[in-house]
Amino acid sequence: MAKRTIKKELVTSRWLNETKEILIYLPPGHETLTDLPLLVLHDGPDYFNLGRIVTQATPLIEAGELTPFAMMAIPVNKERRTSEYSPIGERQASHMSMVVEELLPLVRSRYPISPKRDDLVIGGSSLGGTVSLHLALQYPDVCSRVLSQSGAFLQQTIDEVMRQPSLSHLQIYQSIGLSEIAVPTHMGTLDLVARNREMKRHLLEKNAKVAYYEEEGDHTWGFWQRELPRALRLFFGQ
Repeated sequence: MAKRTIKKELVTSRWLNETKEILIYLPPGHETLTDLPLLVLHDGPDYFNLGRIVTQATPLIEAGELTPFAMMAIPVNKERRTSEYSPIGERQASHMSMVVEELLPLVRSRYPISPKRDDLVIGGSSLGGTVSLHLALQYPDVCSRVLSQSGAFLQQTIDEVMRQPSLSHLQIYQSIGLSEIAVPTHMGTLDLVARNREMKRHLLEKNAKVAYYEEEGDHTWGFWQRELPRALRLFFGQ
């Protein structure tokens, strides 16, 4: 098995006025590759550790089942997570500006990452899925592909989708566990099954391309880890 490569970058954001340690995953054979697709992950270190996304993706790339791609793991201070990821959070706009204006230019300048919109996927779980969709809505020229696992969609996100004249450019992987009917959050207890069904309906009304999955599962990394390979095949399958 080829050695996987994970780099660290310290980024001091003028938008958030803090320094973050960003992790960059480069696939086997990256030394000879150019224009790698990129998956940007909210709660990124948790995806690497609890979601085991690197451990799952690397053998699929080596087996030729996935196109080689890079990953950028964005950490978040858990105390500020709702503020940065929620549409009602006071730091969400600054977080999105950081991703678009600071992190993407940095990683593309230092690693063999494709500059093309359609080679970029932004994703996350729960509110990480929510802010990933908001990034695609706010910056349609930058991102058109979203990975959302158990997205914690609030009315503000639904309203934003409904304001769009068309989302025919948008591709989204949307999954939800059938046990996620009373999920405790900082914003109260949410029925995420109902909210994801409503979001799917509005996205389809706007002509987005939606790959939607409901299956047994709850609001945990065990569920998200288990279904990650399916999401990776959608975006990066050969």
